[in-house]
Amino acid sequence: MGGRGWPKSPFTSFRVYHKEGGTMAKESSSPQTVDDYIVSFPAEVHEILQKIRDIVLEVVPEAEEVISYQMPTYRLGGNLVHFAAFKSHIGLYPTPSGIEAFQGELTPYQHAKGSIRFPLDQPIPYDLIRKIVTFRVNEMLENGKD
Repeated sequence: MGGRGWPKSPFTSFRVYHKEGGTMAKESSSPQTVDDYIVSFPAEVHEILQKIRDIVLEVVPEAEEVISYQMPTYRLGGNLVHFAAFKSHIGLYPTPSGIEAFQGELTPYQHAKGSIRFPLDQPIPYDLIRKIVTFRVNEMLENGKD
């Protein structure tokens, strides 16, 4: 587990921590829905995750919303984008093509082949997230994966 009871990685066993009578209580089940995932985080992170979810669903309302790799995942005939909360950042996983297409705009953020880290102590770039999701939707439609 990471600090504040958050998972170190969405790929590790997910445990929900919540306040109960002033102490932290554990639930050992994985989130079954995106709602379950989002509400398991503190209010300030919950709000960020909900905004990202809203952006994805505004851009592509027909996307299938699932939990995959224990994090919110959106599919449009294939994986469109994933996101997850961590102790100090929000991870966005738009596949390598989503990273390559926005290299110039991603320079302020730590990123790798298929992931981007948006630090929680900085403003979240919701407009950039919208552009990345829109790019991924167009890419998938062009490739016939809808």
